[in-house]
Amino acid sequence: MVITNGFTYIAFLMFLAGGLLALEKYTKWKVFNVIPPLVWLYVLNMVFCTLGLYNSDGVSAAYSALKNNLLYAMIFVMLLRCDFRKLAKLGGRMIAIFLGCSLTLAIGFFVGYPLFMNMLGGGQKTWAAVAALYASWVGGSANMAAMMDALPVDSGAYSCALALDTVCYSVWIALLLLAVRYAKKWNNAVKADTSKLDAVAAAANAEVEKEKKKATSGDWIFLIGLSLLVSALSQMVGGAMYDGLSSVEAIDLSMFDAGTCTTLFVTIFGLICALSPLGKLPAVEELSSIYLYAVVSLLASTASLTDLISAPMWVVYGVFILIIHVVLMFVLSKLFHWDLCMVSTASLANIGGSASAPIVATAYDASFAGIGVLMGVLGAAIGNFCGLGMGALLQVFL
Repeated sequence: MVITNGFTYIAFLMFLAGGLLALEKYTKWKVFNVIPPLVWLYVLNMVFCTLGLYNSDGVSAAYSALKNNLLYAMIFVMLLRCDFRKLAKLGGRMIAIFLGCSLTLAIGFFVGYPLFMNMLGGGQKTWAAVAALYASWVGGSANMAAMMDALPVDSGAYSCALALDTVCYSVWIALLLLAVRYAKKWNNAVKADTSKLDAVAAAANAEVEKEKKKATSGDWIFLIGLSLLVSALSQMVGGAMYDGLSSVEAIDLSMFDAGTCTTLFVTIFGLICALSPLGKLPAVEELSSIYLYAVVSLLASTASLTDLISAPMWVVYGVFILIIHVVLMFVLSKLFHWDLCMVSTASLANIGGSASAPIVATAYDASFAGIGVLMGVLGAAIGNFCGLGMGALLQVFL
C-alpha cells in the first residue's frame, strides 16, 4: 500500500500523532513513561517509511511544501516562551549549574567524536547529526528538528542520533531518579550549600504559575497566522543574508548557507519577540507542541529503519558522553559546592527539556518544579546556537 495523495499523507501523519497522545492521556499505559509519544511517533513513521507507505510523488511534494515552512514557524513560537527576564528568577547560581551541564556535555560530544567517528556508520556524514543531537541535549527535540535545515544533516545519521537520544534519555532519567537516595552523600562530598534553594524555588514556581492562562480562539488564530507569516519572511531574509555573505571573499563563511542564516534570523527574532507582549500569549505552549509533532512526523516519514543498523555504536557514544558529563559535573560541584538536586535537574533540563526536568526536581521537593521548567526554557533559547557551534567545532575532524 502506498499513499499517493499529499493531503491524505498530512492527514495520516497528524492523526497518528493525535492518536498516540490520546492513548497516553486516556489509557495511562506505563510504556509512555519510559518512551514518550514523540519517540513512538518517530519510530512508527520510520516503520511506515521502510515499508514504502510514503513512497510517492504526491507525498514528496507535500513534504517539500510543508517541512521548512512549519519548521521555522515552530522555532518562532517555541522561542516566545524564552523571556530572559523570567529566567532571572533562577538566579546566577542555577543558571551557572545549567550552563555547566551544557559545557560538560559539549566536552563529551567533542572529545568522543574523533574516537567514534569511523564507527558511527556514516563516515563524514555524521558530524551534522551529532551537532543536531547536541542541540537537543541542550534544549530539546525542537532544537534537534531545527538543525535539520540549519545543517546538512543526513537522514540516516539523524535516525541513529534519535535512537541514541531515546535509549540514553530513558536510562538517564531512571538513573537520576535512583540517585535521589544518594543526594546526602553527594552533598557531603562536595560540601554543597542548599541554604537559598527554597527561596529560588518559590520565585520560579510563582513565575510559572503566573503564565497559566486559557487561550481563546482569537489567540490561536492570531498566533497561527503570525507564526506562518514570520516563517515566510524569515526564509526571505535568510536567503538575502546568504546572498550577502556569499559575496564576502575575504572570510570563509561557507557554513552559513541559506538554512543556517534563516535559522539564526528566526531564532534571534523569536527571542526579541519574547520580550514583547507576544511572549504572554496563552496559546504559545500548545501551538509549539502541535508544530513540534507535525515537524517530527514529517522528518520521520523520510527516515528508514535500515539506517539503524549502526545505532548500537551510537548508543555507546552516548554512554561515553554521559560518563564524561558525570565526572566533570562532580569536579565542578566540588569546586563550586553544587548540590545533587540542582545538578540532576539541570542535567535533565539539558537532555530532556522543560517537560522532563520537573520530574527529577519534584522527586526532591514538590516546590522545585518551577526550577526545572525555567531551566528547560533556558535550554530551548540557546539550543540552536549551541548546535551550530558544535557543528562548526566538529568539522575540524573532517
